[in-house]
Amino acid sequence: MRRVFLAGLMLLGLAAGLPPAVADDPAPTAAEFKHSANNLKQIALAFHNYAAAYGDHFPNDVIKDGKAVLSWRVLILPFLEEAPLYNQFKLDEPWDSAANKALIEKMPKLYAPVRGKAKAGETFYRGFETPRGPFGPKAGKGLKIFAFADGTSNTGLVFEAGEPVVWTKPDGLVMPEKGPLPKLGGMFGGVSQVALADGSVRRLKSNPDPDELRKLIDPADGHVIDFDKLQGR
Repeated sequence: MRRVFLAGLMLLGLAAGLPPAVADDPAPTAAEFKHSANNLKQIALAFHNYAAAYGDHFPNDVIKDGKAVLSWRVLILPFLEEAPLYNQFKLDEPWDSAANKALIEKMPKLYAPVRGKAKAGETFYRGFETPRGPFGPKAGKGLKIFAFADGTSNTGLVFEAGEPVVWTKPDGLVMPEKGPLPKLGGMFGGVSQVALADGSVRRLKSNPDPDELRKLIDPADGHVIDFDKLQGR
């Protein structure tokens, strides 16, 4: 009888479009959410400490000849008490050069997934590349604080993405002009958290309103954000 009952549950999951493994995955715990939120806070604090040290601008990916070659996650290492690791990187070489590729396995624990499926050396903490945003070739050496015209408390800086990437790779999330946005929440079944540019952390719904999410991603679109359409509990 128990086998029949479990089989029925699996069929219901398949009918709903869910993979069978979902039924076996434990729900995220409050401690796991808190752990990742603390990681995000430390990352955001590192951004501000970097800005204080380097002319009041946030770090961007390392840009060479108009192309991103190394992630911002490397540049903030000294502000995460990881200066010895930072000093091993060749900042004038891409992330997958022989010297830099050998350091992927040394990813700091702060970047490691709290949960979710990821390979060794991958992280879910990613930023968006937008025309006015802080990451990618268009951002130059990085945005200054005043460039966040909508306010740092209204701009998402680092998100828990839906898909992980190698932590040294400058592979930001891309916000298309139209159409669906990249998925978020790879660690928590669709629910995600974001570090805002002021250093605070908010939890987003698994299906945040896409128009409001676009406002959160863009630091200078001039629109007021309705956080009730974004924020989860």
